[in-house]
Amino acid sequence: MNASAPTRAGFAAIIGAPNAGKSTLTNRLVGSKVSIVTRKVQTTRFPVRGVAMAGQAQIVLVDTPGIFTPRRRLDRAMVRSAWAGAEDADAVVHLIDVQAELAVGEGKGEGSDKKAVQDVRTIIEGLKGAKRQAILALNKIDGVKRDRMLAVVQELFDTGVYSEVFMISATTGAGVEDLRERLAGLMPEGPWLYPEDQTADLPVRLLAAEITREKVYLRVHEELPYAASVETTAFEERKDGSVRIEQTIYVERDGQRAIIIGDKGQTLKWIGSASREELGDILDRKVHLFLHVKVRENWAEEREIYQGMGLEFDV
Repeated sequence: MNASAPTRAGFAAIIGAPNAGKSTLTNRLVGSKVSIVTRKVQTTRFPVRGVAMAGQAQIVLVDTPGIFTPRRRLDRAMVRSAWAGAEDADAVVHLIDVQAELAVGEGKGEGSDKKAVQDVRTIIEGLKGAKRQAILALNKIDGVKRDRMLAVVQELFDTGVYSEVFMISATTGAGVEDLRERLAGLMPEGPWLYPEDQTADLPVRLLAAEITREKVYLRVHEELPYAASVETTAFEERKDGSVRIEQTIYVERDGQRAIIIGDKGQTLKWIGSASREELGDILDRKVHLFLHVKVRENWAEEREIYQGMGLEFDV
């Protein structure tokens, strides 16, 4: 670190289609977990801010929900939140799954690949409409030959919305340090917005709920659609230094409740154990976690749920 260099601080939004790897990239840039990662698309429901340091620069990364064609109120709120994160940022990174682009371009793409490419084109049109330049980051380059990627780069650059390109693997970290340094240079001069050792500004109750929601999807990703929400209903600091957390997992139907609980409660026990262990590591203390599962048929249409996630309800 160069003590004589001016400090910099600003916001960088990471936008992209669902499952492009935005949360993985955010966690990689920050160096610790601030956003949940699952095999399901659209698992990030609201902007999660992670704080990355690069020399004298502090980059506040806004990991936005995936941008896609919305159908439900929750979908519309997520997409609105993603674009809002991009509008307010000092730099925008458009993360694209290069393997999906190649598969569709070569006529081998499956339905999920075609949907991803369609969402990419929607984002490009949105950037054009906002007259906003973005950094193009091609993700998932593992095993892809450079000449094949260059063809994709040329096609995307011809749209006129990108200022430069980085080829990265958010999973392995390849190329990520170069991207971090570039973002650091784009941050405006000014004092840091957070303490140097702070990695996220997500309230701890909300972070705890996100960790448990991640475990729900990791365990029942095939049986359960996007019909679950987690709320931290109690967070109590105890005299012995431990913390007692109570959470409620809301689902829309009795059948979904049975899936989460599992045979003799084994699924819920696994979710609780996995979440408790990770929360203990993150909070650096013993965690007593108590989970409840309740049916709340219309949770996705309730204003208070959206307020708790920092999303707009009237969209």
